[in-house]
Amino acid sequence: MKKLLMLAAMLAAVTTATAAAPDAAKIEKTYTTTCAACHAAGIMGAPKVGDKAAWKPRIAKGKPALYASAISGVKMMPPRGGNPGLKDDELKAIVDYMIGKSN
Repeated sequence: MKKLLMLAAMLAAVTTATAAAPDAAKIEKTYTTTCAACHAAGIMGAPKVGDKAAWKPRIAKGKPALYASAISGVKMMPPRGGNPGLKDDELKAIVDYMIGKSN
């Protein structure tokens, strides 16, 4: 019985983690429609996604700093990349996506 309860608890944890995981296709689409206008070409000083040298000092500041910049805006970048409909969790997932492509 103990093993069955443990198995049920583990299954619930995996199911919850999977359900909470961000949708990679949605993240990429939102990046493409909101962020790529500047971050794909390096417009107005935006670090180009994939440019490891440009991202290295930003990544070194830590994710909380990058999240705060994305949420509040930084230099020429408007808050939330100009998309006020983005929720914090969505924005953080996009930042993680860009870091993953640039690390």
